[in-house]
Amino acid sequence: MNYEFNWMIVLTGEYREWIIHGLIITLKISGISILLSLLIGTLITTLRMTKVKILEWITISYIEFFRNTPLLIQLFFWYFGSYYIFPENINQWLYAHDYEFAVGVVSLTIYTSAFIAEEIRAGIMSIPKEQMEASRATGLSFIQAMANVVLPQAFRIVIPTLISQFLNLTKNSSLAMTIGVMELTYMTRQIESYSFRGFEAFTVATLLYISLSLTISLIINIYNKKFLRMIRY
Repeated sequence: MNYEFNWMIVLTGEYREWIIHGLIITLKISGISILLSLLIGTLITTLRMTKVKILEWITISYIEFFRNTPLLIQLFFWYFGSYYIFPENINQWLYAHDYEFAVGVVSLTIYTSAFIAEEIRAGIMSIPKEQMEASRATGLSFIQAMANVVLPQAFRIVIPTLISQFLNLTKNSSLAMTIGVMELTYMTRQIESYSFRGFEAFTVATLLYISLSLTISLIINIYNKKFLRMIRY
């Protein structure tokens, strides 16, 4: 064991810039996907709860299909198949910009939104149905009752599971390297290839992923406590 560790080669110079660039891309793709998956997951749950048969069938199919398909397969599906699915003008716009990044966001969003939809539905089901009935009796529409009465309570209940989904999404963003997204894992592999300092490079990447996960948990928990304090007062 004559291996001599050289941490400075990763933490200084060009390789440090690669790490920073990869971290920024990871933050971007994770942040955008978290926001979109939460919005789409909420929409899917709301449509499913309308009890309209066609909407219920579509949303259940969406959830079951994407929850039970590996994310890596979905990444390749959207990467190679988007040309045949999206209109030509959208494809041209994507190719003119960052196509790989867009595909990564679409894949992570669709995959995670299926899980989030089920988490939110579980939160809604734990709320007494009399609250929806009382809201409708006051003249609120179904959408108004969901938005103003039911969903705020459901989100409060499912905060811990939403944190887990957001953390999973952030870690799953590393799979986007397989389609050429230059996020943190991609850049770490590049450093390993150029410098043969794989242990140092992946140790730094591991610490950064841990820091991201802890930061996300901290932010959501702080928001949760403030939200609970607002409700009490």
